[in-house]
Amino acid sequence: MPTKPQDEQFLRQAIDAARSAREQGNHPFGALIASPDGSILAIAGNTVHTGHDVTQHAETNAIRAAFAVHDAEALKSATLYTSTEPCPMCCGAIHWAGIPRIVYGCSAVTLAGIVRSNDFLIPSREIFARTTQPPVEIVGPLLEPEAIAVHAGYWG
Repeated sequence: MPTKPQDEQFLRQAIDAARSAREQGNHPFGALIASPDGSILAIAGNTVHTGHDVTQHAETNAIRAAFAVHDAEALKSATLYTSTEPCPMCCGAIHWAGIPRIVYGCSAVTLAGIVRSNDFLIPSREIFARTTQPPVEIVGPLLEPEAIAVHAGYWG
């Protein structure tokens, strides 16, 4: 899939959010939601540990934050930038939020090798291929070495 001029900039901000999440004691994942005009609708990191909630992945946190301020229409043309390819739970949230485009850094396959686990190793393209509507454009991996760097030394 083709990239857009702002993709690398916003993806780097999502990677920075992952770094921040890690510094705060959470898993190193970050996400950003942007409108087509380049406005940032939400940015969030993973808060699974500090929030004491296993559903507080970066993508779900960003979606919650976006819906707290914007209506559903704003997300129907947005792009979600995420430091790592979304897991199945996050893909479900992205689908139900109606976000039509995802740009990710580290692939699920690469992450599985880093974490040494195949838990829920289902690439997002496979998940979204099974949904009926709306279609989701997926771009990635993009800037994967930068996205991988955030995980260095974290997973033991």
